[in-house]
Amino acid sequence: MRVAVETTGELGRKMTVAIPADQVEQEIANRLKRLVKTVRLPGFRPGKAPLKIIEAKYGTQVLQEVAGQLIENSLRDALTQEGLHPAGGPEIEPKSVNRGSDLEYVASFDVFPEIKKLDLQGVTVERPVCEVTDADIDKTVATMRKQRVEWRAVERPSASGDRVRIDFHGTVDGEPFPGNEANDYPVVLGETKVLEEFSQGLEGVASGIHKTITVSFPQDYHGKEVAGKQVDFQIEVLDVCEPVLPEVNEEFAKSFGITDGSVEKMRREVRNNLTREGEEQIAGMVRERVMNALFDVNHIDLPGKLVHEEMQRMMEADRSMREQQGISVAEGPDPAQFESDARRRVALGLIVYEVVKANNLKPDKARVRARIEKMAASYEDPQEFVQWYYGDRKRLEQVESVVLEEQVVETLLATATVKDQPSSFDRLMYGAGSTNI
Repeated sequence: MRVAVETTGELGRKMTVAIPADQVEQEIANRLKRLVKTVRLPGFRPGKAPLKIIEAKYGTQVLQEVAGQLIENSLRDALTQEGLHPAGGPEIEPKSVNRGSDLEYVASFDVFPEIKKLDLQGVTVERPVCEVTDADIDKTVATMRKQRVEWRAVERPSASGDRVRIDFHGTVDGEPFPGNEANDYPVVLGETKVLEEFSQGLEGVASGIHKTITVSFPQDYHGKEVAGKQVDFQIEVLDVCEPVLPEVNEEFAKSFGITDGSVEKMRREVRNNLTREGEEQIAGMVRERVMNALFDVNHIDLPGKLVHEEMQRMMEADRSMREQQGISVAEGPDPAQFESDARRRVALGLIVYEVVKANNLKPDKARVRARIEKMAASYEDPQEFVQWYYGDRKRLEQVESVVLEEQVVETLLATATVKDQPSSFDRLMYGAGSTNI
């Protein structure tokens, strides 16, 4: 076997392989002899048909089969011989497939790029630091009270925070549209579940009032029948209710699973939950910052085939999501909108693989077990859940992948300069737009 490799780009390779004619002929002869024993031809007993007749009838087919098998076997050997590792399956182009001559073909492929920076030496990573305060607990308890709100009818004009129950009927240019009417529909004034203009139109109304509210729908509204249009709603107010929040007492604590009704115990549970949520948020933010830094310090060429395959996966996921949401997918999305994210995913996948290999990282079994047990804690029979996870290799691999990624982040973080960034809980969870910083 003769092998010649040509570099066609930073990652591109073209490998020409030639297999000697006598090897090809030997394989053809061996296959024809096996055919003689099995092929049935009219006028001949099984296994007694002359070899020349078999060759005349099946020679072309046998040549193609032999060529395919020799290409598959020789490609693997040639790649090993040349120390090449294709990024994706090579494209095969036969050049010469004829009896009596060498079998020659060309394999075109990209190789994996060289990753030169496998640490974050010289890189500063900001790590949020947050302590849950009594004010954070008070705010969460206030939200919990709203979850147990009761509504009391009032005989006054409605105001922000009140609940107004209505019947409505909407038209566009005097014509109805799908979903244009509802009965006994509750609207809490000031909440964002309805358009602000609609909510404002219900302020100052009282039970029994009839009125028309005109609402301008935004151009990007999900209902295409009203997007960018003015809609007239005929409204009948059924009642107006004000919120009555429960007292924070023993009964309130019991309603949230605190069996002895201790308010202090409930607040401790709230603190623990907020602390856990904060830790998970910090872990996610640090992971993102570490991966961004790793991506930024490695400017690498990417195998085109891997990028294309990732784009196809992302497009298919987008299509499935749209179908589940009931959105028409008659026209597929523009592939270009996925290219940047696909390139980033491929790049990080290649870089992280090299980090794992360079540091000989393997999923920590104790951490895998701990994560599965944590997942199982909310189930009625935690041990059954744990056994269910360990009983399926694919399920277990999902958890191992998460744990291994955590270990990669920790390994990289140990090589970076870490700068703690104090943050309030609100800012940590809801970003710079939070009003409680």
